[in-house]
Amino acid sequence: MNHIVLFEPEIPQNTGNIMRTCVATNSKLHLIKPLGFSLDESHLKRSAVNYIDKLDYEVYENFEDFKSKNKGIYYYLTRYGRKPHTSFDYTNKENKDLYFIFGKESTGIPKEILKEDLEHCLRIPMTSNVRALNVSNSVAIVIYEALRQQDFNNLLREEPLDESHKGPDYLER
Repeated sequence: MNHIVLFEPEIPQNTGNIMRTCVATNSKLHLIKPLGFSLDESHLKRSAVNYIDKLDYEVYENFEDFKSKNKGIYYYLTRYGRKPHTSFDYTNKENKDLYFIFGKESTGIPKEILKEDLEHCLRIPMTSNVRALNVSNSVAIVIYEALRQQDFNNLLREEPLDESHKGPDYLER
């Protein structure tokens, strides 16, 4: 299973967008405190309210609490990573849980955590004109690369036909 981990997220709109991405990709979301916002509906309304009831998520007191409860392969997204996110094998042939860990918007993941596993520190390639991409964009880029390698892991490849979708032949009609 793929997991998205947010280390001390600060901006509710980013977390709301990430919640929607998690629902769309069947990824579990892990939130590590302290959070820079409340998890009540009014704070996340714009980004995730239509999907929050479908979200699989868990909240942890700190990083040690998270690590003690979750075993698998950890990947850390950091601008200091020396390998592009596309250079890792996410096909998960060992059938282990994959955890993609993203840092807080202002300072990222603490150096002390990153130094423990330099081999799994990854970076999204970009110019030197910006320090980093928005965290919700970064989550989408990384999880969809993992899913691409996993042949999209049972995600729909066509628009379904039901009360909220127009169906696979919508463009032809």
